[in-house]
Amino acid sequence: MKFIGREEQLQKLGKVINRNDMTLSLIYGRRRVGKSELVKQAIKNCGEKSIYYECKQVAQDSNVRGLSDILSETFDLPTLGYNDMEALLKYVFEMSKKEKIVLVLDEYPYLRDSVKGMDSILQSLIDLYRDHSKLTLIILGSYVDIMKSLLEHSNPLYGRVDLTIDLKQMDYYEASLFYPGYSSEDKVRIYSVFGGIPYYNRLVDDSISVKDNIIELIASTGARLENEVSLYLNAEISKITNANEVFEALARGYSRYSDILSQSHVSSGPTLVDVLEKLIRMEVVEKIAPINDSGNKKKMGYYITDNLSLFYYRYIFRYSSQLMIMDPDTFYKKYIEKDFEESFVPHQFEAISKQYLIRMNKAGRIDPVIEKIGKYYYDCPATRTNGEFNVVTEDEKGYVFYEVKFRKKPISDAIIYEEIAQVNATGLNCYRYVFISRSEIEGNPKENIEFIQLDELYL
Repeated sequence: MKFIGREEQLQKLGKVINRNDMTLSLIYGRRRVGKSELVKQAIKNCGEKSIYYECKQVAQDSNVRGLSDILSETFDLPTLGYNDMEALLKYVFEMSKKEKIVLVLDEYPYLRDSVKGMDSILQSLIDLYRDHSKLTLIILGSYVDIMKSLLEHSNPLYGRVDLTIDLKQMDYYEASLFYPGYSSEDKVRIYSVFGGIPYYNRLVDDSISVKDNIIELIASTGARLENEVSLYLNAEISKITNANEVFEALARGYSRYSDILSQSHVSSGPTLVDVLEKLIRMEVVEKIAPINDSGNKKKMGYYITDNLSLFYYRYIFRYSSQLMIMDPDTFYKKYIEKDFEESFVPHQFEAISKQYLIRMNKAGRIDPVIEKIGKYYYDCPATRTNGEFNVVTEDEKGYVFYEVKFRKKPISDAIIYEEIAQVNATGLNCYRYVFISRSEIEGNPKENIEFIQLDELYL
């Protein structure tokens, strides 16, 4: 299958692999985000001889035997008789004095668990061979906390890492390259479900409808991704019941800490804090503060960042009993269709619009350059209400307000000035207003009013 996206990461990794001295690279990120495929593609592009070993949750002897077998096969060597990892790795380092070798240790935390002092073993070998070896050592891992700890001052490997890649989900644009046959509208819809995880997006078939993809992949008994979210969480979290409670509350739109505590059945505040912190470290939940009051903890909110998890808890987990006894098309029509189109996708379109603005900002196509982007909290004296605007940016000239609409109704001058009047009533002083719309825009652009139509996001 064709490798898609990750151009920046491929370039960085390629530079390291092409070096003729010893290097250590650290790549981490959540499961399914594409770490292994990234490294395999980078090695393929560079054409270097490589040893790729996926570490196992087994005893040291088994990992030594597994790596030895791959080493023998790659270099056409007789069976190697090593029985400990340090000796075997030293053999590889010794070989790399004579020729360029790429050694990849995938899921390194498993090896770290089975070999006592593994970090120190690598540190001593790196220090011993640093000036003589041509080894490119690449360490991968899905346990983000463990991988990040390798960079800490107290870790033996501190100061020895030449490249670190914290691999995140793809943005909406890179993800859309997996399904080029879809219209811009359907690209928004499918991204709303599967997000920027390459593994999920490879399963999307753009020759069938979005609805059919959802049913085949997640919304039917026996679907390919039916248990994906629950299995991932069970592998990472010991008390899954608390995580389920938190996810359910977040999926229903509760974002404030106090609301999550009251709406879920988590036993206590400290327990909720522990669960939220764990989910944040797993990169499936994020804590967001408004750009105009970032230090106010009371105004911070928690949001699911993994689209499949959000979809799963909103529709599948909640109605799992009904799913077991209903025809998939009937289930979709009754529990998903209306809410998905009228609420779920429009909300995700706001997230996509923010990604678009960040993408354009990095490309130097927004002037003045955006310095902050996010939610804006307001207190409205006139109506004695408060709330948030979801997409606002700040630059050297002030604030820019973005109204993001994923609906069929065209945007007219009446809608435009009604929105601007509502913004002004809250006290938010903007020097420009931008409308991002799925539908046609019938309003007339003015000096401080701009329009962006959906198709422009995919150019």
